[in-house]
Amino acid sequence: MKTAYKFRMYPTRQQAHQLEQTLDTCRRLYNLALADRKIAYEVEGISRSYEDQAAMLTIERKNGNFTGIYAHCLQDVLRRLDKAFKAFFRRVKSGEKPGYPRFKGAGWYKSFTYPDSETGYKLEGSKLTLSKIGTIRIFKHREVEGKIKTCTIKKDHLGRWYAVLVTEIEDVPAIEAKTAIGVDVGLKSLITTSTGETIEYPRYYVQAEKKLAAAQRSLSRKKRGSANRRKAKVKVAKISNRIQNLRDEFLHQVSRKLVDSADIIVFEDLNINGMLKNHHLAKHIQDHAWGKLIQFTQSKAAKAGKVVELVDARYTSQKCSQCGIMVPKTLAERTHACPNCGLEMDRDLNASLNIRTLGLRGRAYRDTAYNQPIKEVGSPGL
Repeated sequence: MKTAYKFRMYPTRQQAHQLEQTLDTCRRLYNLALADRKIAYEVEGISRSYEDQAAMLTIERKNGNFTGIYAHCLQDVLRRLDKAFKAFFRRVKSGEKPGYPRFKGAGWYKSFTYPDSETGYKLEGSKLTLSKIGTIRIFKHREVEGKIKTCTIKKDHLGRWYAVLVTEIEDVPAIEAKTAIGVDVGLKSLITTSTGETIEYPRYYVQAEKKLAAAQRSLSRKKRGSANRRKAKVKVAKISNRIQNLRDEFLHQVSRKLVDSADIIVFEDLNINGMLKNHHLAKHIQDHAWGKLIQFTQSKAAKAGKVVELVDARYTSQKCSQCGIMVPKTLAERTHACPNCGLEMDRDLNASLNIRTLGLRGRAYRDTAYNQPIKEVGSPGL
């Protein structure tokens, strides 16, 4: 199992210059390699591979180009481009929107990676040593577990540098599943669980929307390339960064609560990209960040030996959780009232009960070797 640790870096002025230089060199190499692939195919009908371009890079370095940059970082740039082309061809074959790899302008290439720790980087206490750059102080707010596999250096919109260390640890053995909850995500409440508990989302983006819009209007009026435009850009980035930090912190707290409350957590497998096409709700859907909540929950559950199940989202709000018949309702109708069995409850609670049932049914279908039946945590008492 892989996990990532993100630490703030505090480079000296000289080290910051070297980091910027490395980042810009990686960006230029990415663009040159992309242009080489494009021209080779259009003119000669040849498809370049990673191996072809890695051999060309070796020749370029022998001729004195791309010196002063750790060689494996440059090779990783070519791997990144190769992955982009593989993803492009996969989308073409599957009939999706292809999305041909783009050239990276200044400010659009934000990271470079040291793929090995043999000679590329070394972590000792609160010091991170990077090949060709030197030893940089970091804020190591927690201990790193497992063997470090890669080190990625990232720069954010505010010009701050971070080290992202990806480590590999042993998989936590799955615990015996005894309890399960269904989780329905929504806009009225962030989540409604099958236990009857609801958690409201503070709507951080909506709270800061007017301030952010004013900062963006101010930015649009500034002359390109001016010092005032740079200052206005930083102001917009600060507001956006604060929204993201508040949202992430809240979602981490919610996901921790879910993982601590049950052994199996069941979510709907939502097509969020499709839902964002609804322009009336897209802003709120993005603000609630359901996908990130599920991702955080999956990560914490894996470390605890627990399970996150994803089930088909169709008809979970329409189906009666007690008798199983369909009770059609619009988004405006917030109460589920079944004409067959008389069940009446909040529509989100009804959906969460259906989600839990689907999760357990699918799990039982895959593996029926249960020593004892799984129980729901704290039934709402229908």
